[in-house]
Amino acid sequence: MVVDSTRVEQNTTAELQRPGQQSSFVRWFRNTGWRHLVAWLALVFALFPVIWIISASFNPLGSLQSQTLIPSNVTLDNYRELFEETDYAYWYRNTMLIAGGAAALQVLLAAFAAYAFSRMRFRGRRTGLLTVLLIQMFPQLLAFVAIFLMMVQIKGVFPAVGLGTKIGLLLIYLGGAMGVNVWLMKGFFDTVPVDLDESAKVDGATHSQIFFRIILPLVAPILAVIFLLSFIMLLNDFVLADAVLGQGSSKNYTMAVGLYRFLTDQFNQRWGPFAAGALLLGLPVIVLFLFLQRFIVSGLTQGSVKG
Repeated sequence: MVVDSTRVEQNTTAELQRPGQQSSFVRWFRNTGWRHLVAWLALVFALFPVIWIISASFNPLGSLQSQTLIPSNVTLDNYRELFEETDYAYWYRNTMLIAGGAAALQVLLAAFAAYAFSRMRFRGRRTGLLTVLLIQMFPQLLAFVAIFLMMVQIKGVFPAVGLGTKIGLLLIYLGGAMGVNVWLMKGFFDTVPVDLDESAKVDGATHSQIFFRIILPLVAPILAVIFLLSFIMLLNDFVLADAVLGQGSSKNYTMAVGLYRFLTDQFNQRWGPFAAGALLLGLPVIVLFLFLQRFIVSGLTQGSVKG
């Protein structure tokens, strides 16, 4: 009888505590828990393609049909096939040179234009800004035929910068340097106090010294952001790169053009090498982001104004 009365008391206590515990869990899930659930679902959704590509690059079977999330064996055969049977090393070098060089020059040209529109007052300034914005509204594909015909004509006069050359593709990319980049930089330049320019002029600094030694270090965050975005955009460009470089030697291809032609008509059989090439292409973006994030998160004009 003693044991039964103890069990009855324990059951009664558990029944009294259970509704309270359930209500506290439901309250926690309504206030906070559903955010954790959404975060985990978003994390799985974002990481699944990355894990799938990494798994495919180390899968010895190398085909799309035999692809599994976790390969049975890990091998570097896909990377070996990529470098031995294709001009992947040339494609990689060309992509880094063209995308990196064009992104750096785009940032420099946009900085020149943004500084002029922000600091100087001249006739046609407002019209120029509106024109830059208006031209940016038209899709670049509208100029695709015109660019191709222009490059064909240039090749007849200057073969070194015409159709099928890397310099020609870089010059085409520089043509798109203006536009939204100028507007983004101008807004950033406007936040830098003009007093800095005037103080430097009083000390005898020239316009070039003010621009390179005072203004550019202060606007480093926007320069880093625009360089990173431009580099990623040029890294993934296929249409213009295929139109310009697709007519020449395969050693002049960029990564997008080379991998596309490598996969043509054999996508299923060459899935492993393609995944290996795509994975290697993503490494420079990760390294660049890790290097530039200290500029992105740093303050703009912190400590720049004395007194």
